[in-house]
Amino acid sequence: MRVVVVGQGYVGLPLAIRAAEVGHQVIGYDVDSRRVKSLAAGESFVEDVSSERLVRALERGSYRPSELARDCGGFDVAVVTVPTPLREGTPDLRYIEESARTLARFLRPGATVVLESTTYPGTTEELFAPILEDGSGLTAGADFHLGYSPERIDPGNAVWGFQQTPKVVSGVDAASLKAVEAFYGELVDTTVPVSSPKEAELAKLLENTFRHVNIALVNEIAMFARHLDIDVWQAIEAASSKPFGFMKFTPGPGVGGHCLPIDPSYLSWRVQRELGQNFRFVELANDINSHMPEYVARRVIDALNAKRRSVNGSRVLLLGLAYKKNTGDARESPAVRVSQLLIDMGAKVRAADPHVVESIEVDARLVRVEPTRKEIAAADVVVLITDHDTFDYQLIAEHASFVLDCRNRLAGPNVEVL
Repeated sequence: MRVVVVGQGYVGLPLAIRAAEVGHQVIGYDVDSRRVKSLAAGESFVEDVSSERLVRALERGSYRPSELARDCGGFDVAVVTVPTPLREGTPDLRYIEESARTLARFLRPGATVVLESTTYPGTTEELFAPILEDGSGLTAGADFHLGYSPERIDPGNAVWGFQQTPKVVSGVDAASLKAVEAFYGELVDTTVPVSSPKEAELAKLLENTFRHVNIALVNEIAMFARHLDIDVWQAIEAASSKPFGFMKFTPGPGVGGHCLPIDPSYLSWRVQRELGQNFRFVELANDINSHMPEYVARRVIDALNAKRRSVNGSRVLLLGLAYKKNTGDARESPAVRVSQLLIDMGAKVRAADPHVVESIEVDARLVRVEPTRKEIAAADVVVLITDHDTFDYQLIAEHASFVLDCRNRLAGPNVEVL
């Protein structure tokens, strides 16, 4: 089949390459010309798709990246994997809307359109479908198949990749569900059908809200445990020995990526708008997790005060800019906020991250460096933000004068854990 994947980021690229590998003719459509040019040259920025896999798909002619809308024409299946950011607490669905308008120009009877972008329940049927129908003159369900299948990409996960992770699928009617499930059934090992797009949309938000709330819980416990002189990391390990009724979550410098800082707020917004009620768990989790970078900055200040040093003029080395280990994904990373807070207070902040290659929005005064022995030894404080396996932890422990370890990877007299 001719497949169009709209958006070639952390979600769209793995999907596009997998579809190409099973035999479809795939157009990876993205409005970012720089990204398209890089992909066309065989350069992948996504850990889940090696440059070697990308090159093979390009050489076979089964995958072609494009920034030209006309290349979307003639599709049998189109999947939308575009960002859905928040703007001042309100869902910004402009990229979904633009994608729907583009696809509507080329929509034909019998084709299948699937939305994967994370959003609030009702988006597929109340927003996405009308735009497709208005632009094409066709009716969802009657003339073309329409469904929702939430992305479950976990960048850098070596065990649960795109193919191995069960895929929730839905359709606006029985025929649409059958078409959507048939498409993904070729790409993944397991599909999980639900009765309508709303259930699939809610399932995605439930998954991320569950994580968000539990991370907030251990983050708050970690802050209290420090003042109570309790080793929270040891307590978490002890609790995780229980084989039932407990799931391990660990503290950190904040949450990042597209999912946790944003997705739960979509559900909170929908509840407030439709029911006039507050989703208190999400609001509390947002408050705790969004303030963890401030807590990290305060711990840096406390460490410098103990040395009789001011943060103004001190040298701070941040290890890790990505929001999670072993990936280059720096979207909404807490490291960015930590660096801005320290720079605003006059610190000379440097950062090392071998995985982050795409440009991210950080303070222009932040200096990117390599984590050499000289850099580590020169820092008044080293802050381990992201525990990439590529970091030399023995080198850090031996040469850093003080380390604030936000991930519990180090030990020693010169190390404090979060």
